[in-house]
Amino acid sequence: MGRFKIKKQDTFIDMTPMSDVMVLLLTFFMLTATFVKDEPVKVVAPGSVSEIKIPETNLLTIFIDKSGKVFMNMDSPAGMDKLVKEMKKSHGLRLSAEETKAFVQVPMFGTKKSALSSWLKLESAERNTFLNEDAKAGIPCDSTNDELKDWVGAARAACGQDMGIAIKADKHMSYAVIKRVMDSLRSIHENRYNLITALKNEE
Repeated sequence: MGRFKIKKQDTFIDMTPMSDVMVLLLTFFMLTATFVKDEPVKVVAPGSVSEIKIPETNLLTIFIDKSGKVFMNMDSPAGMDKLVKEMKKSHGLRLSAEETKAFVQVPMFGTKKSALSSWLKLESAERNTFLNEDAKAGIPCDSTNDELKDWVGAARAACGQDMGIAIKADKHMSYAVIKRVMDSLRSIHENRYNLITALKNEE
């Protein structure tokens, strides 16, 4: 008896819908992704198992590098614009229109108020070099000259009560320096803030 032979057919898979979906997903992630702001001064945060998320918008971040210098930034150019306008109004900060425009775009700042104008006149690479290498860099935050509280107070007045505050201190920094920053915040009744840490596995 003869065997029945099944006719073999070529298998064809149309990959067009799959490529369309991949392009749509890629476009979606590109448009919704939040890019990390470049930080001219690198601060290596200590590890922690805490997973509490800090606010993503309307956030003031205070950086403390390994040498104890203090820097600041707002999370957006709009926030920086509000901050500099309030500093001009309440603390007599003197910046030209060109310097104000430059200030709004910097990713981080940290100088005495009196030196801010000359710092903003530098090229971008020179500003970063100054923040990293110059001994005069950093926002004053001590008992004799506490300009940090002026900046934070101005930011609060400009951005409202919904503004969040975060402190990102280098893991090699002593607690005494961090306490000095906390005391400065406490002096203007800013008692709620986040400490930024890197996530590590729980032992």
